[in-house]
Amino acid sequence: MSEAQINWLLRFKPWRRHFEIGFWVAVLGLESAFNAVVAWIDLRRANPGFEFWQPALWELSSLLVVGGLIPVMIAFERRYPLRWETLPRHLGAHLAASVAYCLVHVALMYLMRYAVYALLERPYGPQRWGTEVLYQYLKDVRSYALILGTILGYRFFLLRLQGEARVLDAADPPAGQPPAAPAPATRPERFLVRKLRKEFLIAAAEIEWVQAQGNYVGLHVNGHDYLLRATLASFLEQLDPARFAQVHRSYVANLDRIAEIEPTDGGDARLRMKDGSQVPCSRRYRDALGAAA
Repeated sequence: MSEAQINWLLRFKPWRRHFEIGFWVAVLGLESAFNAVVAWIDLRRANPGFEFWQPALWELSSLLVVGGLIPVMIAFERRYPLRWETLPRHLGAHLAASVAYCLVHVALMYLMRYAVYALLERPYGPQRWGTEVLYQYLKDVRSYALILGTILGYRFFLLRLQGEARVLDAADPPAGQPPAAPAPATRPERFLVRKLRKEFLIAAAEIEWVQAQGNYVGLHVNGHDYLLRATLASFLEQLDPARFAQVHRSYVANLDRIAEIEPTDGGDARLRMKDGSQVPCSRRYRDALGAAA
């Protein structure tokens, strides 16, 4: 990676959120515009006087609902992450979520369409709702998969750019001296982090929470995420059990960084960290969390 590329990535960080919002606005806007024009052209073949505002309204109502559902999908994927090791457990949840996505999409976009047509005193509505919902689901399940794939790909790309962490190696012995006898295994106090071709240290105590990320774990430190090639279980063994506890099958939290435990329906909880981030805590680990705290 060239120095110019590194500088570009550093400049990108403050604009990241604006880029993400702009990306979805551009993608959804272009898709809706193309769909509206294509639908209008097709409808004019059977009815030359068909007005363009109708397919434009159909696509705009769909765009607004899908745009509002994307942040919900991002949060849901964090709650039920799709990784190779979690796929058997979480695939069913995402299939159910695709049905919910379709039902919310259909309900809200038709509500908006009915409101506009009513204001214009024009009739509107599908003839058979069952067929219409099935038709919409066949489109929405593909939309759900494409959006989810984009979210996962973008997140993985950013994590790879932020660098890969490893346990800091012990110093080499001075020249001419035999290597010292291996010391008993201890928990590392620091990790060496590579980011944009630079290396620096982070203290284990500064890790706020850890999330399973496929073949890696993501270390969340002061608002940044770093990758370490390890499983969540093996990495947890390297952390101080008096300070770190597993709070979810995909998360480990630093107990000193927890600001508030907020119970949710069903016995689970959300951990509000001191840096403002949130970590899910499942019912299975709540008792252990209380004992560790």
